[in-house]
Amino acid sequence: MAKSKTSSKTESLSLNVNELKDFLNHIVVNNRFLQENGKPPVSTEVVGDSGIGKTSAIVQLAEENGLDFVKLNLAQIEEIGDLVGFPIRQFEVEMKEDKTWVDEHAFDEYLKLGYKSTGKNRMSYCPPEWISNKKKGGILLLDDWNRADVRFIQAVMELIDRQQYISWKLPKDWHIILTSNPDNGDYLVNSIDNAQKTRFISANLKFDLKCWGKWAEESQMDGRCINFLLMHPELVTKDVNARSVVMFFNSISSIKSFEEQLPLIQMIGEGSVGSEFASLFTMFINNKLDRIISPEHIFSQDEKYVLNTLKSLVGKDKNYRADIASTLGTRVSNYLDVFAKTNKVEKTIIDRLGKMVTEGIFTTDICYQMIKSIYNANPSQFNLLMLNKDLVKFITK
Repeated sequence: MAKSKTSSKTESLSLNVNELKDFLNHIVVNNRFLQENGKPPVSTEVVGDSGIGKTSAIVQLAEENGLDFVKLNLAQIEEIGDLVGFPIRQFEVEMKEDKTWVDEHAFDEYLKLGYKSTGKNRMSYCPPEWISNKKKGGILLLDDWNRADVRFIQAVMELIDRQQYISWKLPKDWHIILTSNPDNGDYLVNSIDNAQKTRFISANLKFDLKCWGKWAEESQMDGRCINFLLMHPELVTKDVNARSVVMFFNSISSIKSFEEQLPLIQMIGEGSVGSEFASLFTMFINNKLDRIISPEHIFSQDEKYVLNTLKSLVGKDKNYRADIASTLGTRVSNYLDVFAKTNKVEKTIIDRLGKMVTEGIFTTDICYQMIKSIYNANPSQFNLLMLNKDLVKFITK
């Protein structure tokens, strides 16, 4: 298949998953405004490496907006009719001043009802199965669309232009989103010409460690695994993508003692994320870094024990572990963000944060990022931070 450089417009709009969802939410709202004013809605394309979370972000968008969701993987569809419907002959019938087109299989029934044929007929298309009986409000995801046969790409252009195909149309408040892999030589894709590119808005989805860390906390992923990736973000590449990393982590999450199952973990790792990733992970375990205190224990266990544990983990002066300190700061802020969504934030939590800051465990930069992030995520729940003289300076700084 032909290759070309990635469109410059996709290079200029690069978003993390949270920014992407904000962008797509705006498109949904704006499309409703356009349709209310008799204008066609705007379609979008999300470009990104495989396994980066394109599809899952769009599924979340549909769920959060209460929209129906249809996903068609165009690279796996063989019949064009599965996308746009199959041709069907129609006949025009009339009764008094009423004229209408009816499908061939219903023609005799209309004649029995008193309709008469006008003698006109045409070839039309019946709606495809995926849209039949669908009501107002939905997202049509055309997945891996630039991997599809050129016939499907041309049909997609027709759908994007008018949200209809010859004789059927999408219901109101339906939004078309395309996903694709970059046309940069790393993927076997069709090049999309400028005439096609100007029919939709494109955005590049990039992997963002901060977004992943918060998602992992919300998903209750094994904290040992979260710690590892926060300390080794460089391991996420186009070859070892976020999807394969999560698959590896999920595959070992039932193991209570990583240290006792190192050969098994190495084997699972080599089969999912490769030998380099797996070896670094086993090294992480051998160095006992999988035993880093969890955010939950930081706020639930004895204060003296917690502070001493943090100090021994982070170290100081020449032995200061910036990677562990940064990881702990990120885990704490993400944990409290998730915690505050379903629990009341008591003064004991604020006091524990104050102790962590005043004990000099973390650098000023990490304290600033941690406290600022906690407060900005949920100001109403963490309003007590403003009353703590040791913490308020990090919010107002």
